[in-house]
Amino acid sequence: MGKKVVVFGSYVADLTGTGEHLPRPAETVFGETFRIGPGGKGSNQAVAAHRAGADLRLITKVGKDVFGDLALAFYEKERMDTQFVLVDEEAATGVALICVDEKTKQNQILVVPSACTRFGDRDLSQIEDIIRNADILLLQFEINMDALEKAVDIAKEHEVLIVLNPAPAREVSRELLSKIDIITPNEMEAKALTGVEVTNEESALQAAQVFHRMGIPSVVITMGEKGAFYSGGSGQGMIPARLVKAVDTTGAGDAFNGGLVTALSEGKELEEAVRFGNTTASLSVQKFGTAPSMPYRREIDREEAAADLR
Repeated sequence: MGKKVVVFGSYVADLTGTGEHLPRPAETVFGETFRIGPGGKGSNQAVAAHRAGADLRLITKVGKDVFGDLALAFYEKERMDTQFVLVDEEAATGVALICVDEKTKQNQILVVPSACTRFGDRDLSQIEDIIRNADILLLQFEINMDALEKAVDIAKEHEVLIVLNPAPAREVSRELLSKIDIITPNEMEAKALTGVEVTNEESALQAAQVFHRMGIPSVVITMGEKGAFYSGGSGQGMIPARLVKAVDTTGAGDAFNGGLVTALSEGKELEEAVRFGNTTASLSVQKFGTAPSMPYRREIDREEAAADLR
């Protein structure tokens, strides 16, 4: 068993429909399929790490409603620890409205996080020990920022490795970013935080250098089918994505982050961890859905072994 990983983030119920194309402004599109399932960046990344073999604890918050019941039932089925799945007595469980283009597999998402934006001081007192005793803390931007900042301060004080997936993109202070050990934006999030438009390895390096000047030691920029660029640790470079036939790209970034922290928890260097994250993401996009599409460790190991033989 590797180091202890804690994911502090959102749970939302994914309401996913597919259609012949994504709706344009003021357009109604008839859908082909509809599903309800577990989602939210924090939850998705936790499920990915858990299935990949991490020693994982999830901190999230749901409402006292049918979608909250769905979350708890899913975690119990996955045999995940639900001790820190907090229940808000007033706010609803968050939801994500997801439209998927059945031809291109691209998506558009509207997230209403609700309960996940209501972490207060009483909640933080309940979760402080689990953060303090973690080895790696993984965060995203679907919870309220004051709670995220306090969690970062707790982790920093106790020398916990802090990994931030700055998604969805939002304004954030330089002071907070200076406390992060590894940041994992995609191209759009990297541009929002650095001002650099990331289109290739050269521009990814430029964005990474801006992050380094902010005080962040390690940077990983995910670039979809192009792969992921890393800078820090043992060096820098572009790790190509695995070429697969995608069914649904929703949650690919979450799969990557879950795989990345799992590999780091097992002592892998940054480059190797990025490769492991790429493999995890490549397997996830070959299935429909977000959390349910996250691959198990046996699938990841089999894919990596097959890649070594190619």
